[in-house]
Amino acid sequence: MQHPGRAPRRRRIRVALGARSYPIELGFDTLDELGAALVKQLAAPAVTRAVLITTPPVARHYAARVARSLKQAGVFVKRITVPDGERSKSLGEAGRLYDRLLAAGADRDTVVVALGGGVVGDLAGFVASTFLRGLRVVQVPTTLLAMADSSIGGKTGVNLKRGKNLVGAFHQPRLVWMDVATLRTLPARHYRAGLAEVVKHAAIRDAKLFRRLERNCAALLARDPGVLLPVLERSCRIKAEIISDDERESGLRRHLNFGHTLGHAVETLAAYRGVLHGEAVAIGMAFAARRSEQLGLCPAADRERLEALLLQMGLPTALPRHPRRSYLRALKADKKMQRARLHFVALCGIGRAVTVPLSPAKLLPPGENDRERERR
Repeated sequence: MQHPGRAPRRRRIRVALGARSYPIELGFDTLDELGAALVKQLAAPAVTRAVLITTPPVARHYAARVARSLKQAGVFVKRITVPDGERSKSLGEAGRLYDRLLAAGADRDTVVVALGGGVVGDLAGFVASTFLRGLRVVQVPTTLLAMADSSIGGKTGVNLKRGKNLVGAFHQPRLVWMDVATLRTLPARHYRAGLAEVVKHAAIRDAKLFRRLERNCAALLARDPGVLLPVLERSCRIKAEIISDDERESGLRRHLNFGHTLGHAVETLAAYRGVLHGEAVAIGMAFAARRSEQLGLCPAADRERLEALLLQMGLPTALPRHPRRSYLRALKADKKMQRARLHFVALCGIGRAVTVPLSPAKLLPPGENDRERERR
């Protein structure tokens, strides 16, 4: 990944939530600037102590650099690592983190810095939201998926055996710091999975961005920062606009769950092994577009464009072969169920979405799995 030429090194996006507003700082090769920016952004009360929560693979590449930046800004840093992978998003791992925060001498003025992907961000954010009734948290995402989605918006949580994110809290970060240069060390499969969330934002909100993704797919897959930075900036702005309008997911924010209803079921049935979150979302989006077409909401041509883009990005689109009853059981455990109905996000065409209340049985009618097998 080369430097993006004359493009600005940093771009600022604001999540407007009144007294809890915060900036997203998006740039290239900016990790060394984090400490000074954090101290300035979190001036009251002054930051003197931080706990850096990360995973071993991310720590090898970036933890020392982040810690050095914080120390140069006058912040004492304690580093804590958690196991890599979705299975770390558990109450057991959260409990271990509480104990380690106590051992590190964390108090209410301590700042939690989450360095890594979506798992670290969700877990560290949840722990920060509950330890001592709430610590400030700064998100430093190092995966494309976390940059485009999970680091923004304050959703934190852990999984239970029956479903994803069933225990959690809304806890907004005080700062989100994105250094696109960290994507150089991201495995190709994980990078592609992150593109699914960018596609999601375009599909539900911005037809122009969707066309840009179609035109520049090869450059995006090559991680060309001159293409990636403006695409990611627009994707983040879409999410920031939605969060600013509907922080607690009572209306518009539900659209951000496009592809996630079936996607979470896919992850649950895989026991969080063998399928990445972005891959599951891609499968869920393709399914949602097909179901939207069947419901008379989405033109066939737009469904085909979405599927074609996902396939061009190397993402899966077909439901894994689990019995329908297994999918229904997973769907019934979805945290968004209300009055036995799911808030199914349907596609009404590229750039437009709507929420439709559907029972799990109506969302996945009999024979849908058979049609999926025929598509293969």
